Parts: sequence; C-alpha cells; structure tokens
Amino acid sequence: MSATQTNKIEIIKAATTKINEVDFDKLSFGSVFTDHLFECDFKNGEWQKPVIKPYAPFLVDPSTRVFHYGQAIFEGMKAYKDDNNDIWLFRPDENYKRFNSSAARLAMPEVPEEIFMNGLNELLKLDQEWVKKGKGNSMYIRPFMIATGTGVIANPSDEYKFMIILSPVKSYYSGEVKVLIAEHFSRAANGGIGAAKAAGNYAGQFYPTNLANKEGFQQVIWTDDATHTKLEEAGTMNVFFRINNTLLTAPVSERILDGVTRKTLIDLAKSEGINVEVRSVTVSELVEASKNGSLKEIFGAGTAAVVSPISGFSYKDVYYELPKIENSVALELKDKLTNIQNKLAEDTFGWTVKV
Repeated sequence: MSATQTNKIEIIKAATTKINEVDFDKLSFGSVFTDHLFECDFKNGEWQKPVIKPYAPFLVDPSTRVFHYGQAIFEGMKAYKDDNNDIWLFRPDENYKRFNSSAARLAMPEVPEEIFMNGLNELLKLDQEWVKKGKGNSMYIRPFMIATGTGVIANPSDEYKFMIILSPVKSYYSGEVKVLIAEHFSRAANGGIGAAKAAGNYAGQFYPTNLANKEGFQQVIWTDDATHTKLEEAGTMNVFFRINNTLLTAPVSERILDGVTRKTLIDLAKSEGINVEVRSVTVSELVEASKNGSLKEIFGAGTAAVVSPISGFSYKDVYYELPKIENSVALELKDKLTNIQNKLAEDTFGWTVKV
C-alpha cells in the first residue's frame, strides 16, 4: 500500500486490484464493489481527517448504537463514463442536500459539503477504471452514515462514521412487475421519518412485501397511514400514473421521499409538453380509471431502475391488468433521461456534473 495527500484527504492505495476478477457483463446489482472506499469519522463534536483506503470489513463494538437504536441513513447515486472517458455525476447536489436532511431528522451531524463532494470525486478518480462506458453501464454510489458511539442508553450517539462505497452496475431490469395495493400496511406516517432516507424505512417494508410476493406480486403500492385511500409510493420507488394523457404523482410530504429521479422526470415531462399533475391520487380514482380504460400506465421511478413499468395491480382481491401500449410515456422518458445521463444528448437542464 502507498499513502498520499490530496485535497486534505489521505489516500491509501490498495496493493492489488480486484477488477480483473469481475465479469462486467454479468453483474448482479449492488453485489460487486470497487477497490477502495471513502471514510470520515465524527468524534469529539467535529469531523476528523477523511481517508480513502482499500475496501475491507471493519470491527465495531457489540454495543455500537446503530445496532440498538437504528441511527443509519444512506443515499443512492450514479456516475457515468462518456465516450471521451470523462466521468459524470447526475444532480449530486440534490443527493447531498437530501442526505443532510435525513441526518438532521435522525439527530445525526450534517456532513460538510467539502467532505462529501471531495471524497466522492477523489474516490471516483481513484477507481475510474471500474466505471465502464456504454449506455446501460454505470457506477452505483452508496454514501451512508451510521452511529458508532458505544453503550445501550437510549440517546443519540456521540460518534458517527460517514462512508462512500462504489458498485459497478448494468441496467436494472426487474421483468414484469405486478403490484398489490396496501390495505393495512403503510410505509410511513405523518410525523415520522418517511421523508428521510433512513435504513429503518426499508426494513419495515420487507415483511408486507414478502406477503405480497407469496401472492404472486413483486411489489406493494403503499397507501397513506390514516385512511389507506391515497396512493403514495411503489416498493422503494416514487410512483407515477398516466390517466389519458396526464401524468399524476403524489406530492412529497413527511411520508413520501423527495426522489431525485421523480423530480427529474416531472421536469423532463413538462419540457416535452406532457401534462403533469402533482396531487394526491386515490385508490378509487385508479380503479375507476382502469375500469373505464383511461388508465394507460403505472411506473415506479428511482435511481436503481430509473423507470420500472408496472403491468397490473390488485386491490381487494380484484386484479386490474394494464393495457399493452406502443407509445409508452414511461419508456420514452427513461430513454431521454438515460441519454442525458450518458452524455448522448444535450443536457439543457444543467443536471450533469463532471468529476
């Protein structure tokens, strides 16, 4: 290993690389990681010196607070390599702002922009060979923070660890997705942490999703906790509905994540002249639209899959199949967005940032 200094970051390079052991044509999403990771600890009320070092496990005390009180947050981002071998991030400022919003909600220290952005850029530069060119290839970026203080008293931790790990990925295809509309379970509640990208939000979804899987459905469309009449998110993604030629999606709230892909698709759709309404969509409205033929599409939106079309939904034991359409707005928007991300189309919005 060798150590150097770059922008106040200590860089310890791995003695060898794992890249030659990886089949980049057969990547399982989020299961392969690059040679290095970024790490910065928060101790004694301040952030310590950041370091980039070889990817490896680390030891923690059994009483580490994250295990007992769940102070854990994360983000999902992607980087892309163009034909000139330049690497581009997509709207990293939005992820950074949301990360610190999540931190504040969970009583965790906010990460300074210099640590977050410089750490991410230097890590991508060091492992740039892992970022492959070509549409469909990208680098999934996982910044996260956990409480590392020790002791089982129910208080916020006094120590934290902020890290960034990188995982090369291919296009995420989930196949045909059938969803079950939740009648009892909710993803989040008013006054809760639904708007934060907190690890516990996802843990709470696994059980009802497993129940849906046993009934032959791949995901759950979550409804509001109070009445179970308003459609909120699909699985771990924001959700859109196309009724006639209008795109509908729920407004962000304490219960609904302010998705970067969601807001991007809204802006992109409006620029294409597509009518977009950000408002509550009810289950009864969706069922009626399916019955009268005005419901054309449902799709999830998120970083991993970008857009995930839904083929049908079930509510109160009745299954509603969506029509097979030739001109899918979902796929059209996905193609336009991924072209911008991969620098195959002009970015007139200023969303892409060069590393």
